[in-house]
Amino acid sequence: MNSSLFRSLRTGALFALLLPLASSSSITDWAARSPATPNMPTAKPLQGAKPDPAVIAQFGLYNSATLQKLIDAKGKQMTAVSDRPGDYGFTVVDSPIINAFATPDGHVYFTRGIMAYFNNEAQFAGVLGHELGHITAQHGKKQQTRSTIASIGMILGSVVAPRVMQSVGGVAQQVVGLGMLKYGRDDENEADGLGVKYSTKIGYDASYMADFFQTLQRTEEQSGSSIPTFLSTHPNSADRYTRVKQLAAQAKQSVGNRTLAVNRDQYLRQIEGLNYGEDPRQGFVESSVFYHPDLKFRFPIPSGWKSQNSPEQFQMQEPNGKALLVFLGASGNSLDEAGQSLAKSIGLASANASKTTINGFPALVFEGDQQASSQSSSSSTPAHVLAQLIQDGKSIYAFVGLAAPASFSTYAPQFQQAAQGYGRLTDANKLNRQPEHIRIKTAASATTLASALAAAGVPSKRYEELAILNGMKTTDKLSKGMLYKVVGK
Repeated sequence: MNSSLFRSLRTGALFALLLPLASSSSITDWAARSPATPNMPTAKPLQGAKPDPAVIAQFGLYNSATLQKLIDAKGKQMTAVSDRPGDYGFTVVDSPIINAFATPDGHVYFTRGIMAYFNNEAQFAGVLGHELGHITAQHGKKQQTRSTIASIGMILGSVVAPRVMQSVGGVAQQVVGLGMLKYGRDDENEADGLGVKYSTKIGYDASYMADFFQTLQRTEEQSGSSIPTFLSTHPNSADRYTRVKQLAAQAKQSVGNRTLAVNRDQYLRQIEGLNYGEDPRQGFVESSVFYHPDLKFRFPIPSGWKSQNSPEQFQMQEPNGKALLVFLGASGNSLDEAGQSLAKSIGLASANASKTTINGFPALVFEGDQQASSQSSSSSTPAHVLAQLIQDGKSIYAFVGLAAPASFSTYAPQFQQAAQGYGRLTDANKLNRQPEHIRIKTAASATTLASALAAAGVPSKRYEELAILNGMKTTDKLSKGMLYKVVGK
């Protein structure tokens, strides 16, 4: 939840229903094609040079001239040697999620989260080529761009149980969107092949792309998190590492005596200072309370509920998918105006609104049933909604709780408690919370990674996390002068 974006949200964006994304047809494995890839479908060149405002509203731009210059330069190099040159765009977005994605309009997005886990330019280039491959092979040509973008933005993904779509319907449908982004095995194989092809063409050793898949696998195993990462939206397979290594070896043979670059030190120096993990300035959860230092508010989260923060809203999900509570900015110059706009966006059939105060703040509360949508499944039931709007100075915020009508009374008290717990944030410890950053260190002597981390003051409980971040094991040897990553304020 980014402070600058949050004040100017359009409430309607939250309540737009997603259209299912059409799956791409099976495409022949790139490795079996000739270098000219004659089977590549022909089409009018795509033009996605500028990032889509909907994606930026969801994630925010990551402010790093160094990384933006890197992705622009390598992206343009790859576009020039690709099978479908076009006016494509490349952007680093401000999300800790480890992911990269391409939209059918011709734009590639890398999160700062994935940039933190690359350990050389060759890994970065391989994944960049993979994403560009999804565009040039037109894997998303049957998808509606806007639907894809909306799906990407709903980052709760698999945190939300499928039953929420069946039992709640309406608004809740959008939070299950990420599952629709998965490509089939044929598309993934082709994109892997194109990633090898394009990164090799611009001079990188594509075998490191395969190594990065192992790093990604370790991040998911270590975290145990259901928050989507690259492998969640790009299905993995047991033979993927071996296959990419083989393709890279073939590509290396095709360039003869040409030396292919890895550029480990060069890449690590470029990510010095990169934000790592969640940025607490944009909101963080601690002991079942959500704090926002920049906007200076706090409120409790229903006990045991899953939560996910994004620049547009903060979402809370009942563990079994039976209820959803969303906190967001409400547009309007008054509570009445904001309430009317919100009710229209939600699509309430009727709503009884009442003015009140919540924890000392002027408030407006309304409740009602959502109208059935023509896009909803015939088996879904529109949600019953409780909206609680709070005016805090010039800002108006809304807690929107949704549940199936039959179970709404069970969750209404939890919706109310979250809003009633809204208050100003005055705790200096929370207000001054700062993000962690990637710091690049130099090994003073030959040592193990674990010993180097200890010398850098890293707590032992974080050794495995930092080993994965470095693409190494804790027992791996560092030579004198070798660079490695740590994290710190």
